[in-house]
Amino acid sequence: MPFALFLLGVAVFAQGTSEFMLAGLVPDIARDLSVSVPAAGALTSAFAVGMVVGAPLMAGVARRWSRRGALLGFLVTFLCVHVVGAVTDSFGVLLATRVVGALANAGFLAVALVTAVGMVAPDAKGRATSMLLGGVTLACVVGVPAGALLGQLWGWRSAFWAVAVVSVPAVVAVARSVPAGGADSSPPSLRGELRSLRSPRLLGVLLLGALVNGATFCTFTYLAPLVTNITGLGGSWVPVVLALFGFGAFVGVRVGGLFADRRPVLVVGAGGLALCAGWVGFALGAGEPGVALGLVLVQGALSFGVGSTLISQVLYAAPGAPTLAGGFATAAFNVGAASGPWLGGTVIGAGFGYRSPLWVSAVLVGLALAFVAVMVRMTARSTSDLGQCSAVYGRG
Repeated sequence: MPFALFLLGVAVFAQGTSEFMLAGLVPDIARDLSVSVPAAGALTSAFAVGMVVGAPLMAGVARRWSRRGALLGFLVTFLCVHVVGAVTDSFGVLLATRVVGALANAGFLAVALVTAVGMVAPDAKGRATSMLLGGVTLACVVGVPAGALLGQLWGWRSAFWAVAVVSVPAVVAVARSVPAGGADSSPPSLRGELRSLRSPRLLGVLLLGALVNGATFCTFTYLAPLVTNITGLGGSWVPVVLALFGFGAFVGVRVGGLFADRRPVLVVGAGGLALCAGWVGFALGAGEPGVALGLVLVQGALSFGVGSTLISQVLYAAPGAPTLAGGFATAAFNVGAASGPWLGGTVIGAGFGYRSPLWVSAVLVGLALAFVAVMVRMTARSTSDLGQCSAVYGRG
């Protein structure tokens, strides 16, 4: 793998840390800026919505820019809004920085996905994608707990400063290591790219990605109250549990990347079945600390192994949309990241308890598996019909 891919992963690590770190900072932000906790929680929702909307939008805006220029522009914008967020005393300004930061993050990741697969052989998209998304999983393992710790020691603003500081070497690395490359003087027309994005196979993969990622974040968002209220572990175990999930995610992305190019159906099919069974087993055994801790690790690995494979398949399924494919893959990933916590919060709010997000996760993956079965059956039927027609006309 080209060394530039590792450097892109550093930038993704900083951005992933920013996306998820507010989970441990919301109470302090609310208190410091004199707003309610639900209002401060809107900062997370604003970032998620900005990612969903911004990924295809920013990918479209950057179509005629050089890849390196687009990456630097998005990354510098991301860095600057975190500096503004760290010094502002206005909640409105902070909210605006989260939206702008999300747009920049979405644009960077969309362009980075396309740039990464352009650096490797045509049959290595899965490995390139796993390398890039490793930055997200490391953010879960290291960045998010570190952000929470900084917030406890020196206040929530220190976490924003830390993200800005980590982004500085990423800017230098992208400027020095990503090939300059001029903008494509004749990229496919925007209408042509959008037309190719309507293919049934691509839409199916995007739906699968949203469902699997929705299941992941439905449970991940509520791991802390789950392990303290149901498993019976103390609050000091929460960082350990989050780190276990993140470590599993890192392993899952790396292992999934080894098979995503050659055996994607196996990864999605077998991995999806194991993932669904794991959510059911977690729901049933959440009261046992050993079972819960083991499944946190396993489910992190399966969730991100299957999820990253689906993202790479979006890039395979959209050869006619070389500049927008990464944007739509990013958007699908974040539709799940936004809808999963909402679904989990809804069932908890309805009085079903902290186990209920685990059951919702199992249902979401079950729906994904059912959809895979329908897709495989339709493909097999189409192939069979084509073969029969060929035989008939061949005899004629």
